[in-house]
Amino acid sequence: MLFKELAKYLEKLEGTSSRISITKILADLFNKSSSEEIDKITYLVLGQLASAYEGIVFNMADKMVIRAISEAYRKDNKEVTQLYKKLGDLGEVACSLSKLTASKKTLPSKNPSVLEVYEKLLNTAGDEGENSQERKVKSLAELFSSLDFLSVRFVARIPLGKLRLGFSDKTVLDALSWMIKGDKSMKPLLERAYQVLPDVGLIAKKVKKEGLGKAVRNIKPVVGAPVLPMLAQRIKSPEEMIEKMGKVSVEPKLDGLRLSLHFKRDRGGSSAGQQGFTKAFTRNLNDNSWMFPELKEIGSYVKADNIILDCEAVGLDEETKQLANFQATMTRRRKHEIGNTLKKVGIKFFVFDILSKDGENLMRKTYLERRRVLESTIEPGKNFKIVDYELTSDPKKIEDIYKKDTMSGYEGIMVKKADAFYVPGRTGWRWVKMKQVEKAASKLADTLDLIVMGYSLGKGKRVGFGVGQFLAGVKDGRKVKTTTKVGTGLTDERFREIKERLGKLEVKDKPKVYEIHKNYTPDYWVKPSLVVEVAADEITKSPTHSAGLALRFPRLIRFRDDKSPNEATTLGELNELFKIQKE
Repeated sequence: MLFKELAKYLEKLEGTSSRISITKILADLFNKSSSEEIDKITYLVLGQLASAYEGIVFNMADKMVIRAISEAYRKDNKEVTQLYKKLGDLGEVACSLSKLTASKKTLPSKNPSVLEVYEKLLNTAGDEGENSQERKVKSLAELFSSLDFLSVRFVARIPLGKLRLGFSDKTVLDALSWMIKGDKSMKPLLERAYQVLPDVGLIAKKVKKEGLGKAVRNIKPVVGAPVLPMLAQRIKSPEEMIEKMGKVSVEPKLDGLRLSLHFKRDRGGSSAGQQGFTKAFTRNLNDNSWMFPELKEIGSYVKADNIILDCEAVGLDEETKQLANFQATMTRRRKHEIGNTLKKVGIKFFVFDILSKDGENLMRKTYLERRRVLESTIEPGKNFKIVDYELTSDPKKIEDIYKKDTMSGYEGIMVKKADAFYVPGRTGWRWVKMKQVEKAASKLADTLDLIVMGYSLGKGKRVGFGVGQFLAGVKDGRKVKTTTKVGTGLTDERFREIKERLGKLEVKDKPKVYEIHKNYTPDYWVKPSLVVEVAADEITKSPTHSAGLALRFPRLIRFRDDKSPNEATTLGELNELFKIQKE
């Protein structure tokens, strides 16, 4: 497919806000794509070059793209900058200059294919080292000069992360179902595949080459690609846990950073098949292995050539040798201070599950079967420990373990169905958490992970911080609905930190996904990006909050940098907590 043909589809997508229309346009595009290019096309329509976990970024600011446009169309930098100020979009700037250049017929048109454009962008993004910025500008300029005006309008936005066509991976899965069946009936199968391999480009390629049935059957966890984590439900009592789950395993609940550890042993070869690596994916599928230099020793604890482990990374206070809390663990996210942080906060990896070993998919084995494999595979040591567990069918035993573990300093307990497979997401009664609430008087069984929607200045001392309270909400499908304003639980340092964080997320207009009553309009809107953990005394009905429920006496517990907005508390979960509270 020529890129100019893809550009026409991009124009159609940009011109519609209807979800079903977008889905049908994508389905038509995928139908016309070959199996060799459909993965690249999928990434490009999402404004990227690979699935997010690959971490491929351009590191190109507006000024660099302006220079590339100037070079491509033989214009002065100042002239391009002035046009950018007028149009507000470098895609439109490149488009208008391309039209002008074409009318003067000073540059040849090369009509590159989608694969040629993709490879050029990929090589540009991957260019590193001395003088790489100059090479990137030159490479991008060459690409711009080879494209027609419509194509360059979209390509110029990609290095800046501003393609902005208004859909995500889930819409791509819808479109693949439409491509196959002409409706969304195949989406559940595609979503199941996506949970194991969250790479819509690779899934699209497999479906195109093998057909849906074979593609889904053949998808298994891949070392180096994150699996969406299995999550816990909430149940009000140990009696109900046993009633719904039968025989269970009870583990301590750790206050750490959930990680999916991927290890491939280095066999000393130079080929991709021989080189080893270690990756540590957080719940939002980012590889944060740089946070954990301790992982360079993982090979001495693992009896396998390649493996995927589910674990909790918990900070260890190097002075007291006691387990640290989540916030202390997360101090490691400051990359430039990692050396100093290592001296203060060590890390112990508490491993509690295994998903793959030497290419074997273990997700379809029961919890107890996976446990046996785990115990024969991991050799506990200085930085690695297998989480303890106890099997029971007795509600009183669950209560006793809960009391013992919370008195020992744990957050609570995890209760896991003994014969359950590893199923990503929060479905069924496979895993349940029983968590110690922050305040004894609280009626809530758990905290909530809310999306920050905007903030207001406040009064008095808080005016100096630039933020007095923030508005937060829950997910309801694609929408975000308000449920509370939070202005307590923040120290002076926290107020300054949240102002710094929210300042980087500010947007001029209310995001379309927000549903909000006029009473709660903040002074400043922010894009749905920051997730915070909030505690409250209880949930009450609300006639004004768009979620229909409000939090009484909410207070900030911590920032959840390990979670994406897609992992925030849903309206359904909020209603379930309200129901549990009443019971």
